Amino acid sequence: MKLKITLLLILVASSVSFAQVRIQGVVKDSIGNPLELANVVAINQETKALDSYGITNDEGRYKLNLKKNATYKLQVSYIGMKTGEHIIETKEETITKDFNLYADNALDAVELVYEMPVTVKGDTLIYNADSFNTGTERKLEDVLENLPGVEINDDGEIEVEGKVVNKVMVEGKDFFDGDSKLAIENIPSNAVDKVQVLKNFSEIGQLKSVTNNEDNVAINIKLKEGKKNFWFGNVTAGGGASNDNELYLLQPKLFYYSPEYSINTITDFNNIGEIAFSRRDYFNFTGGFRSPSRQSGTNINLGSNNLGFLTVQNNRAKDIITKFGAANFSWSPNKALDLSGFAIFSSSRTELQENRDVQYIDPDNADRDESTESNTLQRSDLGMLKLSAKYKPNVNNQLDYDVLGRISKESQDQLFFSSRNGDIDELESSSPYSISQNLNYYYTLNETNIFSLEVQNLIQDEDPFYNAILEDKDNYEETATVLGLDGAQIDYNVAQEKRVKSNQTDAKLDYWNILNNKSDINFTLGTILSNQKFNSNIFQFLDNDFEFNTTPTINDGLDANDIKYNFSDVYLALHYRLKSGIFTFTPGISAHAYGVKNTQFNTEVTDNFSRFLPDFNMRIQLKKSEQIVLNYAMQTQFTDVSNFARGLVLNNYNALFAGNPELESALTHNLNLVYSSFNMFNYTNVFARLNYSKSVDNIRNESEFIDDVIRVSSPLNSNFSDESASASGRFQRTFGKLRASLNGNFNYSKYNQFVGNAQSVNESFSQTYRLQLRTSFKTAPNIELNYRYNIQDNNQGGTNTKFFTKAPSVEVDALILKSFTFKSDYSYNNFSDEEGTINSYEFLNASLSYKKDRDAKFEYEIKATNLFDTKSQNNVNSGNLSVSATEYFIQPLYVSFRLRYEL
Repeated sequence: MKLKITLLLILVASSVSFAQVRIQGVVKDSIGNPLELANVVAINQETKALDSYGITNDEGRYKLNLKKNATYKLQVSYIGMKTGEHIIETKEETITKDFNLYADNALDAVELVYEMPVTVKGDTLIYNADSFNTGTERKLEDVLENLPGVEINDDGEIEVEGKVVNKVMVEGKDFFDGDSKLAIENIPSNAVDKVQVLKNFSEIGQLKSVTNNEDNVAINIKLKEGKKNFWFGNVTAGGGASNDNELYLLQPKLFYYSPEYSINTITDFNNIGEIAFSRRDYFNFTGGFRSPSRQSGTNINLGSNNLGFLTVQNNRAKDIITKFGAANFSWSPNKALDLSGFAIFSSSRTELQENRDVQYIDPDNADRDESTESNTLQRSDLGMLKLSAKYKPNVNNQLDYDVLGRISKESQDQLFFSSRNGDIDELESSSPYSISQNLNYYYTLNETNIFSLEVQNLIQDEDPFYNAILEDKDNYEETATVLGLDGAQIDYNVAQEKRVKSNQTDAKLDYWNILNNKSDINFTLGTILSNQKFNSNIFQFLDNDFEFNTTPTINDGLDANDIKYNFSDVYLALHYRLKSGIFTFTPGISAHAYGVKNTQFNTEVTDNFSRFLPDFNMRIQLKKSEQIVLNYAMQTQFTDVSNFARGLVLNNYNALFAGNPELESALTHNLNLVYSSFNMFNYTNVFARLNYSKSVDNIRNESEFIDDVIRVSSPLNSNFSDESASASGRFQRTFGKLRASLNGNFNYSKYNQFVGNAQSVNESFSQTYRLQLRTSFKTAPNIELNYRYNIQDNNQGGTNTKFFTKAPSVEVDALILKSFTFKSDYSYNNFSDEEGTINSYEFLNASLSYKKDRDAKFEYEIKATNLFDTKSQNNVNSGNLSVSATEYFIQPLYVSFRLRYEL
């Protein structure tokens, strides 16, 4: 395998460098000053094609790689200058050609026949999509992956120069409130004319001069002329067969854009495992809402009472059936008012099968390993609706209002076998909902005084239910005694009901005074008000279907909860920003008055205190696209109501939990250092990030095993500090038609765990290295080679584990005879520990499509997934009390036939 990859790399490198000659030089103005970001193009005089292009660096230098023994017209352009031209013939040696451009007051520059592939206008980087497309692209993701400096990460997010894109727009209108994954997976590639990368992006134009927007990046998609004021998109339908069932696929995607309004609709029905919108996407989807509390130095966690759903691994499971529908609109009835909204519905039926080996941490019992097998059926129906209004009557006033509603209905049925506890049937269900509202007003009094008011409210209602039927009673006797279960039953049928209601309001008033063009001062007055109500009850289903209210023999006999939790924070913050040369300093401090109260079992516990929280930001702008950013922030962390509730809670058949009403807040120190550079001269993209966090008085769980692998946990404020550190970096360079990337990620964490009244230090260290080589030929087949190497090293209370993952992969993308598109991807995974290979598996997918020509309406495709019919894949996870290696079973070989119609 290694030899084959090495030979392939040599062939790729050789094909890229063969028959190339360099042309280089300097572009200056009439008095000899170098011109940065001037555009240089080389047009082949025989083919009339644009063979190469370049952009000058800060010294005015450019360089182009061209074919030997050919004639080219060089054109050099710069805003406000007359275009320079020169005919040049390439031989065998490097050619140096300098240009001097002169002012063009008449603006009658020579018209460029070819559009520049990349142009720079201020903070906007503009890519001409057709200059990078090879003809095999089908969606926006394919277009973006061709662009230098743009990446799609493992989470499906767009990254530009190492920064995650915050918003995606089409013709200046938000696409599903800027969600990047929905955009890249659904916008058709043939509709994309330009990709505008908007650096230093600010949602609020009035605040752009007084806020740090350097890390904010947005993308705006400019459509081709034939796609404006007309419906465009595609409809894909398909089917197939497997050993188990018949396959189907239906994916209509329709879009309409005009200056006044836009409509987007995305629909997807399939049973072949193509997930349009996963549960993870749903719960991570913010809908454009920000969290003011995280900007104040206070971090309050309302908790998550979602089900303990098993997760789909890399969008693979034993069987997946999905239904997805989404619609997005925007309407501008006049210049002052913009209305928009979206609705999303996602339904899935997922079957999962897993085998897991677990090593538990227990200083008193080293032999506490467990093997489990599970077969799970998940049902998930998720809905989301948002409406937004933006009113801006003039440049000095802007009023925004948003409301976002979520509702879901989910359940998980699991047939579970434990080597320690035997056969267990588990049922989980939940039907939560939430409503978020956001009201913002921005007012500019004059050139030096700016005000803003931001108010956000969240109402949330969660009702998770858990039920476990333990068929092998003998393995659960000690726990049954602890819970106070009735033993005179066929089995132990125990259940847990919970209800959590939350209401939180974040509000802040900001005032900026611009002292001069180098400095400004910001005052913030804000508050966070939160209240939660928590109810829970453990009970047993008897053989006669009656419910039996248990009385545990531990935790003072408390197995039910009825608690109210109130939190308040009133704060005043001061920030001063100073620009000095390449430096920008923003020191700040916030003063907080906190009030925390929980009331339960006729007892009230309060904690009122004040705290000063400093923060600091320093930015060093070395060049236009090269900077160093240092951030430090001190935060106060507060937990949610469930950790205060004294009554016993059954989180899982083997995990009991009792809260602690005396809990206090934790204090964290966060340090972050980032370096980023994007050199347009040689298309070198360098990004590096260092993070360090230290937490004092952090809330940790003290756990005790009461019955083999069954434990009771309770939270406490640790007297020991927890620390974590991470480092990541990326180096990307383009060599002609070859782009090479090297990535590294390092994560270290050290935290304190309490098991059986013994304190232990848990350490986890993971390393991931990635190498990628990718070609970008316009007419030849393209290939992408990847190699990923991961080391996961855990030391948990004396239990040491070390796992290795080696994963080479290759993707091939070819346009054949201008009508056939062939795509294939192969990946090999070797999963091992220090004793040797645990499992190895490989995947091969391939598709072949036919489209008569670029403008044809119909496309025919045959697609095969998992051609090797691989049965399972592996993963490793480390938790507070255990380390587990898991085998996930996946869908078999599927072959489907598809017909795509382009509007």
